[in-house]
Amino acid sequence: MQGAAADPAFVPGITGVPGLGPVTPVEPEESEEPAAAEPQDAVPAEAAAEAAESEAEPGDAPEAEADPGGPVFEAADRRARIVADAAGVRLSLDEESCEFRWDEIGAVETARSRFGKRFTVTVHTPDRRWYPIEIGAPARGRIDEWESELDAVLDAYFDENA
Repeated sequence: MQGAAADPAFVPGITGVPGLGPVTPVEPEESEEPAAAEPQDAVPAEAAAEAAESEAEPGDAPEAEADPGGPVFEAADRRARIVADAAGVRLSLDEESCEFRWDEIGAVETARSRFGKRFTVTVHTPDRRWYPIEIGAPARGRIDEWESELDAVLDAYFDENA
């Protein structure tokens, strides 16, 4: 196990990303101008919006914006967080996070621990992958509220026939 501590590629079964060669560090160019408040490579908001529209495929629908009047589900504890709204479902655990649009979701499953205060939400995708997140509730009664709030969001935005 001498190499595994220093080089993750040493562990059998872990493969690198195909097509990527060795990484060479890029040195920042020195300039005589003082550092500006805005980075040099910053793109104005209008240009960024135009670029995003031009990259969209002709058949793509624009992403759903969060409806301020629509139902929103949000639950969090000290490590985990789930938010479900008109845009989709966002899961985060510590520093890791993932986001699913409604058209990327095959099913949403909920479960509660039998004797504890743990609430589990699992997002299933059509390609047979699942992403569970477990949230600790401050009280057992709060899980009932979370389930009804999540059901309202699913009823409003999730299309089972899609």
